[in-house]
Amino acid sequence: MPILEWLNKGEATKVTKKLPYRMLKANAEFSYGEQNENMIIKGDNLEALQALLPYYKGQVKCIYIDPPYNTGNAFEHYDDNLEHSTWLSMIYPRLCLLHEFLAEDGFICCEIDDAEGAYLKVIMDEIFGRQNYMTTFYVQVRYADKTLKSDMKFHKQIEQIHIYRKSRLAQPNMPTKDTAYDKYIYEIITNTPTKIIELGGKKVEVFNKEQYTIKKHKEGSTQYLKEIWASGTILDGNSSGRFFRDYLTGRYLEDDYGVLYKVHGIGDDQFDYRFFTGPQKEGATKGKYYQGVPLNKLDGNISQETPIENYYDFSGSFGNCRLEGGADFRAGKKPEVLLKMILEYFSNENDIVLDSFLGSGSTIAVAHKLKRKYIGIEMGAQAITHCVPRMKQIISNNDNTGISRVINWQGGGGYTFYDLGETIFDENGNINKDVDFRTLASHVWLTETKTPLSNFEKSPLLGIHNGIAYYLLFNGILGDKKPDGGNVLTQKVLETLPTFDGKKVIYGEATRMNAEKLKTNNIVFKQTPYDIKAR
Repeated sequence: MPILEWLNKGEATKVTKKLPYRMLKANAEFSYGEQNENMIIKGDNLEALQALLPYYKGQVKCIYIDPPYNTGNAFEHYDDNLEHSTWLSMIYPRLCLLHEFLAEDGFICCEIDDAEGAYLKVIMDEIFGRQNYMTTFYVQVRYADKTLKSDMKFHKQIEQIHIYRKSRLAQPNMPTKDTAYDKYIYEIITNTPTKIIELGGKKVEVFNKEQYTIKKHKEGSTQYLKEIWASGTILDGNSSGRFFRDYLTGRYLEDDYGVLYKVHGIGDDQFDYRFFTGPQKEGATKGKYYQGVPLNKLDGNISQETPIENYYDFSGSFGNCRLEGGADFRAGKKPEVLLKMILEYFSNENDIVLDSFLGSGSTIAVAHKLKRKYIGIEMGAQAITHCVPRMKQIISNNDNTGISRVINWQGGGGYTFYDLGETIFDENGNINKDVDFRTLASHVWLTETKTPLSNFEKSPLLGIHNGIAYYLLFNGILGDKKPDGGNVLTQKVLETLPTFDGKKVIYGEATRMNAEKLKTNNIVFKQTPYDIKAR
């Protein structure tokens, strides 16, 4: 697969390996409402992502980012005049970290314009896998007659949103539409089928033409027919315009065009009726295929999946979004209706949404209103001047902008505001004196298991992963810091630890147990801070 090369790419690929882990410090002054999992973080997004990784690796369902476009137009709140190779070196390590956050069924949506759009696509192919590229949304952001202050002779109307999945497990929420169909019912003259066959692992009862009639819908009927064109996948999995094939002979049934089929599910009593009508000649492939659907569920309409479009005209919304949420953001701000569309396609209620280029807070504003959990990261002053006031208005139900009226927003919820704190290790490689037990425990667990520490309990036993129990003796977790009761592993300390009959990895300042005793107790001892990896 082709990859992109640029000046200093080698250094960009190593940035995250050298990046120190920092603590996240809750800031009560700017937190608001219910203190829950929702997070706003002020600080460099690269360092913030690194700090979050022990908690949220593989947990995020939808990432939306709107990084600087490198257009040469200096935004009021961003330096968007980065030199090309510098921009590439900026975005590459951040995308590498974001890849680690995505759940296996997760998506990343990255908005950009033509200045770096093609280069971004190649980088995302490299990091997320070309096979995981799904589509690019093309979004009209300005009216055609809008005048721009630029020396360019071409008008910029369209932006792009590159969309990738983490793996094939990721499936978007498909849009649907209600479609009315002519209503018919089957009148079965005899319940005894002409024959019973098996197709594609399903039992199929075959009724000849003289055994049924099809009538228009009438009051009190329980079935009507959903119309589908004949081109489709037949039950045995082969794509064809014909629907049923006799497995014994390999030939298509001679009377596809006038037979009623009662198709049963696998291993249950569920079934539906199917009828194919078309030209009455052998080899007919064009016609209509009908499927019986219970009227009491559909009430005359059926909801059908429709393809996701890849062009959207939001030019009017972009023009009117400047003051959404009371957050005046003159350039680069995205309308809530756009974020609503993205989050509804690529996440569900209670999923975690992440935006590491938060700007004025549009992503978390929409995520909050749509009942998603969220993490927003912003290094600029607007984290406090824009995002905090905006979210306070939303939570206190004083916001009627954006999508609030459309979804009948009633307020509620909350978030916790965080600042980036000190590094976990000081300049001498020792554990920072301000690091608490949970922070170090999360770090140790991630480096050992490559998974986030969930369901945290303040216990020296961090958890069991792949048959190995992991322990941490730190910060007086057992009550004090004396050798026989705190951070040093002794026989007495071992007897007080939660028991596990299997391999144990124990982190501590030191151990008083010799190699033979450690082996007898199936213990691998690791000394802090020296055996704690930076990543």
